[in-house]
Amino acid sequence: MNVVITGSSKGLGRAIATALAAKSFNLFIHSRSETDLELVRKELIEINPNIKVYYFACDISKKMQVDALIKSILSVFREVDVLINNAGIYLGGSLLEEPDEQLNYLLDCNLMSAYHLTRGLLPNMLRKKQGHIINMCSIASLDAYPGGSSYSISKFALLGFSKALRLELKDSGIRVSSILPGAAWSDSWKGVDLPEDRLMQADDVAKAVVCAIEMSPSAVLEEIILRPQKGDL
Repeated sequence: MNVVITGSSKGLGRAIATALAAKSFNLFIHSRSETDLELVRKELIEINPNIKVYYFACDISKKMQVDALIKSILSVFREVDVLINNAGIYLGGSLLEEPDEQLNYLLDCNLMSAYHLTRGLLPNMLRKKQGHIINMCSIASLDAYPGGSSYSISKFALLGFSKALRLELKDSGIRVSSILPGAAWSDSWKGVDLPEDRLMQADDVAKAVVCAIEMSPSAVLEEIILRPQKGDL
């Protein structure tokens, strides 16, 4: 089975790639840094020497670069079985005080990247009448919070995209899942003075993704909400 994971050199994406490598999935990983991707590729091959791992570095907020990513994916994967739209970015700030283009940038990173990549790879899935699209949304897709308004707008939009996609594809054999994690340890939380158990582990989110993928074709996990045991921060 061939899996594409965006934003997979760090954090949740890296944890998901590691979990899927152990399950013997062939992987196409992506991030902005070719150096990081080469390191991750070596780690994944060490986990499972029997899998194939490809990568492509680009800025997924730019459509022309997403188009190049699609071309690279289809040059090595005749079939794409799973697409995990994980790449995204967080920028804080209030609507009145943030830079003028912040909302547009967050939408490009967190919504339009998934929109363009999905549209580019979906015909491949439709031809074989099976596949799985997983969108990494957020608890912020459900509730806005102070200091993260534009980020929440972008994640609300991504969840809306998932819902529309699910509705359009339910009779096509293609599953659509939305993962909505709360705070989990990743590079963005480095240096934060909190107990280890206050945030989820990235591996916890990866396990949820694996569970969604391993469901039978007759079932789909439409939405998975994960929160730290002690609640949101």
